[in-house]
Amino acid sequence: MTRPSWDEYFMNIAHEVACRSTCNRAQVGAVIVKDKRILTTGYNGSPRGLPHCTEVGCLMENGHCVRTLHAEQNAIIQAALHGVSTRGADIYVTHQPCFLCAKMIINAGIVRIVYAKEYPDDRSRNFLQEAGVTLISVNGESDFQQT
Repeated sequence: MTRPSWDEYFMNIAHEVACRSTCNRAQVGAVIVKDKRILTTGYNGSPRGLPHCTEVGCLMENGHCVRTLHAEQNAIIQAALHGVSTRGADIYVTHQPCFLCAKMIINAGIVRIVYAKEYPDDRSRNFLQEAGVTLISVNGESDFQQT
């Protein structure tokens, strides 16, 4: 029997969380972890109590659906809602964070991002690097890491 590494384990969970997504354009999942313990999860979907893309369609602006919150945002909001500190945590995301999510991750004190799918956003990568946040693709290659 071969056990998955911790990164594989939590990334598998992020993919499962993404199955709850209610946006047809992209199903994204996020898992915030500290000391090998899951703190919160999030997926992209509409704000609580509002209609979902699967019910009323996407709300498009400049080629992006603005009806939904991103998975990373929802995971961070869940931590805030329940009084869970994310300082020093890792986040596992099915897609590389966008610029807005990168800024939220930095301010949430998350120190390491493991992602599966590339997202073409050099601004987010630059901000994360400047902030000293480690960004690692699922294949284990470090995009950058400051010490």
